[in-house]
Amino acid sequence: MKSVTKTATVAVLSACLLVLGVPSLWANDPSYGHAGGGYGAGGSHGYGKGMMHSGTGHLIRHLLKHEKDIGLSGDQVAKLKEMQLNLDRVRIKAEADIQIAEREVKALTDEEKSDLGAIEAKLRQSEDLQVGLRMAAIKARRDVMAVLTPEQRAKEKSEHDKAMEQHKGSGMHHGGAMPYGSNPHGAGPHGANPHGGSNPHGKNPHETAPPASPSY
Repeated sequence: MKSVTKTATVAVLSACLLVLGVPSLWANDPSYGHAGGGYGAGGSHGYGKGMMHSGTGHLIRHLLKHEKDIGLSGDQVAKLKEMQLNLDRVRIKAEADIQIAEREVKALTDEEKSDLGAIEAKLRQSEDLQVGLRMAAIKARRDVMAVLTPEQRAKEKSEHDKAMEQHKGSGMHHGGAMPYGSNPHGAGPHGANPHGGSNPHGKNPHETAPPASPSY
């Protein structure tokens, strides 16, 4: 009886998460301090207060943008670009698998006669995918920082702090606070196309999805 009750509780909680939106795993990668978005049912996005934006991907973009100021060598730039590509490969595949799993959870919970064991198994599958993606982001960030010398790390932090101060001043000038998902280094907000066009799917192309409590 206790087992049935526990499984039923899991099913109810899963339905609630699908309605409210699950915080983004990729966005919750603890590698950079910016607020980010999250996944909901069917890949829709919400914003998670206090969560991290862009994580490792944002860090790499920041380093490449300020490569001269930080003093990166040609070899370091090449390594960072390779890491960026590999990270994108992992992220794109994992995000697709997570969205499929979440969509399947929704389909199961929409059907009143669905087997609760099947729902629980699908939830665990989604959770495992999210953990794997989060770990990939954390490992990648360590690899990125290992490429830098101590002096370059200090310069990176200085450039980042400078950009944050400039963005903060700009936000106050316009009379508004920094919205969640804003990128102080020039990239577009969640759902925006960094090349100038709108995102046809209305989704965040960068960052991914775990359970409500941490992550990334």
